[in-house]
Parts: sequence; structure tokens; C-alpha cells
Amino acid sequence: MGLLHHFGHEDLLRCRFALSPAWETQEAVRTLNRPDRQGYHLPWLRRLRADAAGLDGLDLRPLWLLMPRRGHSTDFISPPPSGPGVSFEEELALIRAADPAVAREDMRKALACTPGALDSEPGRSLLADPARAVRELADLLERAWRVLVEPYWPRLRALLEADILFHSRRLAAGGLEALFDGLHPGLSWDSASLTLTIERHSHHERVLGGRGLLLMPSAFVWPGIAGGFDPPWQPTVVYPARGIGALWAPVREHTPAPLARLLGRARADVLCALEEPASTTALAHRLGLAPSTVSAHLAVLRDAGLLISARHGHQVRYERTPLAIALTSGEPAG
Repeated sequence: MGLLHHFGHEDLLRCRFALSPAWETQEAVRTLNRPDRQGYHLPWLRRLRADAAGLDGLDLRPLWLLMPRRGHSTDFISPPPSGPGVSFEEELALIRAADPAVAREDMRKALACTPGALDSEPGRSLLADPARAVRELADLLERAWRVLVEPYWPRLRALLEADILFHSRRLAAGGLEALFDGLHPGLSWDSASLTLTIERHSHHERVLGGRGLLLMPSAFVWPGIAGGFDPPWQPTVVYPARGIGALWAPVREHTPAPLARLLGRARADVLCALEEPASTTALAHRLGLAPSTVSAHLAVLRDAGLLISARHGHQVRYERTPLAIALTSGEPAG
């Protein structure tokens, strides 16, 4: 039993990573309605509730109706991203451009997975005018992005990019077998048949047919794993990103007092925040400091031999040197 992805030799060369603001948005919406998925995200929930004005008027019930606990979830409201650096605005444009006939069938399949949803008044309304439903759902997703995800996106993006970097290194060191072995307990790879299986209560098989597989880390999909995007969507597996447990934790709680005395509290906080490579913007958001302040601290730490920097696309990311790792962990460097 499970969702089986059958690879051909071309597919082995076309596995790649991406991240998706739209996916994180719809999974954040789902998390609000799923107490069993909220454990690591309780600090985020408290921040949302503290800003009650942000949640006022955000009626998420139409989206929740299309997110059954089991079975088909609506693909067109969270399509796999077209590239690694896609923006929410680009994904939203794709959602708005969904074919109403395709969207109707997509919604029908999702509604059928929740008893009574197809015959409910909201369900009938969605199917009666799919073009209007696409517009209204896209508008609702945009509002959800502005309230639930956009204020925290630098922190979330830093987590997702760090996960991609970690697993890219595993892929380089051990190939696909090592990569798939470390993504999720519910994922298994059979090298003899070139088959990747996601554990499921149902059975479904998909031949990749040369399209390869998109691998996408997510903060809000925890503790599960998602896959099974139907054609014409790119075959995709979404798995929980590493480090979710520390995602919402204040950095200052993890700064050793001796290090703060040595470097000064602010610079020590910056150094300890770099558990994974991150950009100035991501660090500033996480620490609650101005980007210019963080940039100045990063420059001093780099000049002192505690950081290295490398350009990735339009961003410069900073990473701790072995000496810095030793200082932040309290272990000897040699």
C-alpha cells in the first residue's frame, strides 16, 4: 500500500529541490484547523492571536472545505513551483489562471473525500460557478499569505533554504539512496526497481516518464509527508524541513553567557543564530534587529575569521567557520 513513484533513467537526472510560498500558505491555513499539527507552531499561533486585527475577517472555511484529512486535496490552489526562487506573486498568478473546468474537477475530488461536503451549500456553490470559485479562493489565499505567512517569510525561507543545502550535500555525498533515506520515515527507496514509495492507506502508482521528481521542504506539512500531484502537475514530494523545533524559538535563549561576554550580546546572538547558512534579511527578521545593524555585526564577525560568505543568486549567505562552531558549542576547535 502506498503512493509509488516509478523512475526511469532520465528521471534520476531530473530530481531537484524547490520551495513554495503558496504551498506554505495553504499548509499554514490547514494547520490552523488541525490541532494535531500545531505542536511546534504554538509560538506562531500565539503571535497570530495577539494580533487579533490581522485575523478579523479572514474566513478560511472555503479553503478548509477543500483540505480533507485524508484523500485528495485541491492541487490548483498549491501547484508545485515552476522554479527554485519563485515568488508568491508568481504562484498566485498561476492559481488565478487555473482552467475553471479543471479546477471544478479538482474541487469535486477534494469535496468527495469529506462526508457531506459535496451536497453542502458551500460545496455546491464552489462547483456551480468554478470561475468565480477560482477568483474567490485566490483572493482568500492572498489574504492568508499577508496575515499568516508573509510577516514570517524571511525566517521560514531561511529554514527551507538551509534544509535544501543540507540535503543537497547528502545527495552529493551518497546519491539518491542516501538522500531519500534521510527525508522522512514514511519514505522508502527501492534501488532495484527504481521506485520511491510514500506510505499511504490507499494504493496509487505513477510513472514519472522523464519529468523527474521535485523535492520540496515545508515547515507546516509536519509531521506528515505529501505527494501525489496529479497530471498535468509536476510530480512532487513535500516533506518536513529539518530544524522545525527551533523555528520559533528566540535566538537569545541559545546564546552561551561566556560567548556574550567575549563578543558582546548582539554579536554573539548573530553568531548563534547561524545554525544554518542565512542571509542578512533572514537574520534581521529572526533577531528583531535592523538589517543595517545585522550587516555591521556580520562584517565584524567575518573579518575576525568567524564567518564565511557566499553568493546564492541575489542573496549573500553567511556560514560559521569551524572556530565559530567551536565557540558556540563550547567545544575545543582542534
